[in-house]
Amino acid sequence: MKRRDFIGIAAASSVFAPLLLKGNVNSFQNDSLFKEDSFKLKDIQIPRDLELIYPAPLKKASVVAVTAPASPTNMWEIHNGIYFFQKMGCKIVSGNSVNERQYKYKYFSASDDERANEFMGFIQDKSVECILCARGGYGSMRILPLLDFDIIRQNPKIIIGFSDITILINSILKKSRVVTFHSAIASTYFQQQSIEIIKKLIFTNKKFVPIKITFPTIQTLAGGVVEGRLVGGNLTMLISSLGTPYEIDTKGKILLIEEVQEEPYKIDKMLSHLWLAGKLQEAAGIIVGYMQNIDVKRNFFPDYSFTIREVIESRIKPLNIPAIIGLPFGHFDNQLMLPLGAKAELNASLKTLTLLEPGTKLITN
Repeated sequence: MKRRDFIGIAAASSVFAPLLLKGNVNSFQNDSLFKEDSFKLKDIQIPRDLELIYPAPLKKASVVAVTAPASPTNMWEIHNGIYFFQKMGCKIVSGNSVNERQYKYKYFSASDDERANEFMGFIQDKSVECILCARGGYGSMRILPLLDFDIIRQNPKIIIGFSDITILINSILKKSRVVTFHSAIASTYFQQQSIEIIKKLIFTNKKFVPIKITFPTIQTLAGGVVEGRLVGGNLTMLISSLGTPYEIDTKGKILLIEEVQEEPYKIDKMLSHLWLAGKLQEAAGIIVGYMQNIDVKRNFFPDYSFTIREVIESRIKPLNIPAIIGLPFGHFDNQLMLPLGAKAELNASLKTLTLLEPGTKLITN
């Protein structure tokens, strides 16, 4: 995954500061990145058979909190995401991980404790209804042992992210049994196709009509029709979960896979890792996102490598389960919002994905 450099943070902050209300989140003051107890895994006792929880949809004046659980950002980079939610009538608050760049933490927005504490602060803040991750980069997996998944379950909110955030939203789905959302983060553009689906999924919609998605780039890898719950996201982060308490559960699920700017042999290595772990075989269906340069032949001594498409076909076609490639989610300018944990139908033969439920539910008394 490509990591971007950030320039002009101070200037950008002064320009876009009026867009944000500073979140009232207590942060740890310890400067140490590696505290002695930071990596002690919490004793997670939440049963896996707990009922799935759907967060409440947003409405006018709902509060959306922006936090950076991974790498740093700046006001300029996230202004598009902020503007979209403001345009929808939401109020925006932001945490110190967004407002106060700490250069000593290099590719992290803050220390592990500060990032985890800020995230949990927004979880417990009753006024916040949605947590929008500012950007990916790297760092989400480091805060997982510091999160309280029981408290997250008690305070279900719309949690949005992708890329490095993949491991965070899938872990919350697995450990807290709360539906999360694989979608554009604050630092990406919200374009018309994605906006229309976002409105239907996370904003008040008393009568939800299943959303059938098709797209010119979609191609069938293996035909068939299957219904299942959505899981997955960035391939690198799915691999990073294996062998941990946060390991991706693909059994009977529709598995989402996306990646950006990786060499074909690295895609091969990661898909083979998933295959060796049984994760591809256990899935009910597989959806691979749109990937750039998918048919480009790369140099690989002493000749050329396989293309990314050839690698994907070699690992997925032989499984003989419904599978498509080219659905616009992940590192794509007009990416779809997909509710992880929600039911969907994959018709690989007709190249469609139908979202059968929105991932949010109105709470009625």
